[in-house]
Amino acid sequence: MMPQWTSNDQGSLTEFSTQRALNHIKSISKKPHYVGSDNHDVVANYLLKELKKLGLQTSVQTGYTLSDWGNLVQSKNILARIKGSNSSKALLLLSHYDSAPHSYSPGASDAGSGVATILESVRAFLYNKTPHKNDIIILFSDAEELGLNGAALFVTQHQWAKQVGLVLNFEARGSSGPSYMLMETNNGNAGLVKEFAAAKATFPVSNSLMYSIYKMLPNDTDLTVFREQGDIQGYNFAFIDDHFNYHTAQDDIQHLNKNTLAHQGSYLMPLLNYFSNTDLNAVQSSEEYVYFTIPYTFISYPFSWVLPMVLLALALFLSLLFIGRAKRLISAREIVKGFIPLFGSLTATGIITFFGWKGLLLVYPQYTDLLNGFTYNGHAYIAAFVLLALAISMVFYHLFSCRKVNINHYVAPLFIWIGINAIIAFMLPGAGFLIIPVYFGLFLFGVFIVTQKSSETLNLIFSIPALIIIAPFIQMFPIGLGLKVLFGSALLTVLMFGLLLPIFGAFAKKGIWSILLLLLSIGFFAKAHLESGYKPGKAKSNSLLYLYNADTDQANWATYDTNLDSWTTGYLGVNPKKATNLNEIPLFSKYNSGFTYAAKAPKKAIPKPTIAFLEDRIIGNQRHVKIKISPNRNVNRYDIFANEKMILHNLKANGVTTLGRKNSIYQRKGKKILSYYVVGNAPLELQFSFNAATAFNMELLESSFDLLSNPLFEITKRENWMMPTPFVLNDAVVIRQKIKASPVVENTLNTTVTNPVVKDSLAVVKDSLKKL
Repeated sequence: MMPQWTSNDQGSLTEFSTQRALNHIKSISKKPHYVGSDNHDVVANYLLKELKKLGLQTSVQTGYTLSDWGNLVQSKNILARIKGSNSSKALLLLSHYDSAPHSYSPGASDAGSGVATILESVRAFLYNKTPHKNDIIILFSDAEELGLNGAALFVTQHQWAKQVGLVLNFEARGSSGPSYMLMETNNGNAGLVKEFAAAKATFPVSNSLMYSIYKMLPNDTDLTVFREQGDIQGYNFAFIDDHFNYHTAQDDIQHLNKNTLAHQGSYLMPLLNYFSNTDLNAVQSSEEYVYFTIPYTFISYPFSWVLPMVLLALALFLSLLFIGRAKRLISAREIVKGFIPLFGSLTATGIITFFGWKGLLLVYPQYTDLLNGFTYNGHAYIAAFVLLALAISMVFYHLFSCRKVNINHYVAPLFIWIGINAIIAFMLPGAGFLIIPVYFGLFLFGVFIVTQKSSETLNLIFSIPALIIIAPFIQMFPIGLGLKVLFGSALLTVLMFGLLLPIFGAFAKKGIWSILLLLLSIGFFAKAHLESGYKPGKAKSNSLLYLYNADTDQANWATYDTNLDSWTTGYLGVNPKKATNLNEIPLFSKYNSGFTYAAKAPKKAIPKPTIAFLEDRIIGNQRHVKIKISPNRNVNRYDIFANEKMILHNLKANGVTTLGRKNSIYQRKGKKILSYYVVGNAPLELQFSFNAATAFNMELLESSFDLLSNPLFEITKRENWMMPTPFVLNDAVVIRQKIKASPVVENTLNTTVTNPVVKDSLAVVKDSLKKL
């Protein structure tokens, strides 16, 4: 599926060099470089310098955007352009250069690998003086980790955006494994599928089932913004294995797999050569295609074929049954018997693996420390549950099938697989390629019906498609969706076993095989147990915040952790209280994490922000407010909340509105209005209106990501087997404060001032004027 032998030698200058790309990553990922950090500008300047070394003219785009996630930030995009000989539409190479905040992530994989892949591929492309018609735009976007803000800034505000015909986006959600291709399109995918096949990437890894699942999940990349805001389509390339390193302090160059990086390069080099000379209008289509890959090959066909292929398989299946019945090779009694071991295997495997994983979570509560749901020993558990599923299948076929498989018993798995594909045809046609291994199974069934013999060689050869097409999903599902779906992989293993029954059913000593498989499974469970602890490089994540409530003058330590360790108990104590009250204002986190425990903390002299009402007046039934919040210390983030009864209209934050706003009402979920990620300690200005009859009820959280380095605190350094928890506001000094109206507000003509002090004074003046 991917390159396996990557040289440390830099190789020829005419080719993509993994080692040269690694050198870029080493420079990019020396330190965390999230938006607002000191090292963020260091990385930006490095990229500008490297692009100029390639002889390219560079530019920088800066500006504010407010994403539909409610994240406001000033982004700094790095751009360059290579002119083509006759360009109608430009090819855009895209990756983001900011790292994830809160968790000290160096960003080697996410997305230093993407940036380095583009730099090294463009270097080879220019060195070869490759002739090309289309302009090539290089965009290293900013603030992807905060809400795709840099991409949004480019798509909505840069003049080049309207010239883009196709995007190649390089991403990561782990640190190893094959890089998967996923498409982004508003219309049909047929054009993208055909053009990708024509580009002839060396190691294509993708399928339309992943594409269909991706469209249903709430996952976004920078390319999503191009599709939604600019109707620009393209390809994502991302690797997802070793997901436990994603957004953590372990996303460093030591954990990045070199073969994975080579795989990224194996995509971009042929695609860059092809799409720089192709009519990019050809990728537009209204038709949908099924597609899948086998080693070195990309196969596709229209969605319209899916249902006919299922109906044809059903017709062939019924015909073979009729012929077999006529030859007296098939009997209804034996067919029914064949369903017993299959359903027995599915039921037992499903129950044992589903509750088995839940039981393991009780035995090893530390598995919940990693929020992404894939543990360091996750691959051992995949092997253990797959082997257990095979052992269970062997047992049932040992007990309920003959020593040599009866062809009657092969009817059950073929029938089930045709039924699965019938459901797929109507509900998930992107998985329509799963009918292909069934055809090979029907061929084996037909050979036996016609010849009344079973060939071991034919059985082996015609089982290979099932192994190539279906088996990778057994590993891919828990890697991509978490170990909670291990039972799904186990069930798929049983279904695979049924489809390969001409091979496994011929095993004469299934009882012995089941014992052997069970022992192997136990061996992998033992391996997982030995690897269940933490150590440097496979660290325990933990969290700590200092929260000061300026309204109550109370301070607390708080954590998101369910399993406290020596570092967190040093501040929270051995028996801390539940942090129920602190969750009144829900902070955003990818996995909806809330505070678990809290303990009183000493009060520190932390300067509070300055809140000024620049405008506060009533026009008609609307109260118009403009608020400026200025930090009096170095801060990184503001979270603004309001009572849900306050329906906000025409909201502007630092002069910008939400992307794609359709009406005056500001769309939000719950109390949160926005999160502002501060660059250069710039203040936040909010302008909006709401119903004057609604009570004003807003508050803010001001956060600095400096708990461990703030001179007001003496926080013990984490041990080397610990790391900051990702996906949450962490290692932060936070001030919580109500937003209250200023004591003095200027009045304007035909305006009623709502500040109580001024309003009462004006009422007296008006009464006097009436008397006069």
